[in-house]
Amino acid sequence: MSQETLALLVGTTKGAFVIDGEPNRQLWSVRGPFCDGWPINHVVGDPGTGTIWAGGGGEWHGAGVWRSDDHGASWTVSKLSTGQIDSWAANDADFAASIGWTGELPPFGDRIAQVWSLARVGERLYAGTKPGILIVSDDEGRTWAEVKGLSDHPSASEWYGGAAGLVLHTIISDPANPEAMWIGISAAGVFASSDGGVSWERRNDLADVSVSGTADHPAAPSEGHTGLCVHHLVRAPGSEPVLYQQNHHGVWRSDDAGLTWSAINEGLPSTFGFPIRVHPRDPETIWTLPLNGDSAGRFPPDAAAAVWRSRDGGATWQDLRAGLPQEACFFTVLRQGMAGDRRDPAGIYFGTNSGSVFASSDEGDTWHEVARHLPTILSLEVLETP
Repeated sequence: MSQETLALLVGTTKGAFVIDGEPNRQLWSVRGPFCDGWPINHVVGDPGTGTIWAGGGGEWHGAGVWRSDDHGASWTVSKLSTGQIDSWAANDADFAASIGWTGELPPFGDRIAQVWSLARVGERLYAGTKPGILIVSDDEGRTWAEVKGLSDHPSASEWYGGAAGLVLHTIISDPANPEAMWIGISAAGVFASSDGGVSWERRNDLADVSVSGTADHPAAPSEGHTGLCVHHLVRAPGSEPVLYQQNHHGVWRSDDAGLTWSAINEGLPSTFGFPIRVHPRDPETIWTLPLNGDSAGRFPPDAAAAVWRSRDGGATWQDLRAGLPQEACFFTVLRQGMAGDRRDPAGIYFGTNSGSVFASSDEGDTWHEVARHLPTILSLEVLETP
């Protein structure tokens, strides 16, 4: 078994946390909260350097990206927009002095409310924000610029927000070709770039247009397109451009880099959920965590938790329940709340809005709770470093 260090990077409503794991993936210890208790929507790490970035913010703080070069021991923030704290400080010299406020104007003024997603793509760091703006850093997150090719997309005036607003929540790339990228915006759909973000194509077409209009739901497929409220998006390993998405209405697969999508819901208990995960080596193995419906409480069906796994690319599904609560379980797992490691067998992890983290070291066959009583968990990622 690999002896790389293993850590779970957790974003919560009250800061970022790091959960350090032993090599056997059975013993874990929690550190945090970090980032001065900011709401943190997403935390990612660079396995080569160990650098960790945390993106978040809100009405009080404004938006920003935090960075740690020492595995979470210390952090610095690149503030991107203003918040209420800046208005207070501008009108109260004593308060300004107490927080070290300088009055320096953040680069995006008040345009960005929060950072929702982060991704390392080649040598660059990308961040998705609320509203649906993509920004990029060429200096490890110290300074940022807007990706104008997306902001100026001809369809931008048509984009509309989901329940959480217009959020750019998913950024993925082809590991072999950093110029190939995909993003998910709720509720504008999937977009793809083949030139490193200079230009973007909207990719939400159905492989079978007869699917349109077969479901009576405002987020269902229509007019030849999947529902535009994409919840999460992953790229399968390998040279073939296979993508999966968990949508507000259904789980979907694309075998052509997102040009067309086919539903893979048959066998699942619900078409509603947030996260989806793909195996690090097997493009046909995926996991998702269905919830009972957008207006039915957003908890596991029958209040019994299960992660559902497919070994054949979504043709069939199996519910995995061993070690998960099977009575009175009302938690939600959000779009960035499921992650995986690269070990063999692969580990799979998820965090809940009730503050628990569950882990499986056998690809979902069995589960155990590795942390509890954390704040509401907004995201979970794995960092493996030498």
